[in-house]
Amino acid sequence: MLIYSMGVSVDGFIADREGAFGWTVPNEEQFRFHIAQTRELGGFLCGRRLYETMLPWDTDPSMRDNELEAAFADVWCALPKVVFSRTLDSVQGNARLAEASLAEETAAALAATDKDVSIGGAGLAATAIELGLVDELRMFRNPIVVGGGTPFLPPVTEDVRLDLVETRTFGSRVIYERYRRAREESD
Repeated sequence: MLIYSMGVSVDGFIADREGAFGWTVPNEEQFRFHIAQTRELGGFLCGRRLYETMLPWDTDPSMRDNELEAAFADVWCALPKVVFSRTLDSVQGNARLAEASLAEETAAALAATDKDVSIGGAGLAATAIELGLVDELRMFRNPIVVGGGTPFLPPVTEDVRLDLVETRTFGSRVIYERYRRAREESD
């Protein structure tokens, strides 16, 4: 499956009007949950900005200052990544630049593993949603209203029916919501 997962505000934004997302920083309980989820992935598709945001986990030794950070860095570094960018000439770590369309790269990433693949970056995920490629949405709904910014979901021209398959409330009062694309009755 292709999974899109991000921290969001109650009003559905992954970053606020200034582009900040510090309110999505997970507490220890959530961080352990993120590590476990990342460990279950077989690949990650990301846009340039998310790649650059996450690059320190691949390159900066200070990101391994404690046991949890080191555990996440190990899992993240081992994860094969495909970066979609019009401006980068090269990437570092266990990453490569996309050479084909999003649909083709998604199919190749899914074919290369028996695990799920995740996609990140609002613009890239919006395109994947528009193309019908995303199978699951996973939101970490933070108890904050930011009033604008980068939306988690793009506008759609047709309804996208979902089934709620899991929820969890963390001690921080962040609510994890996991939705799977509903199957048509003919499927």
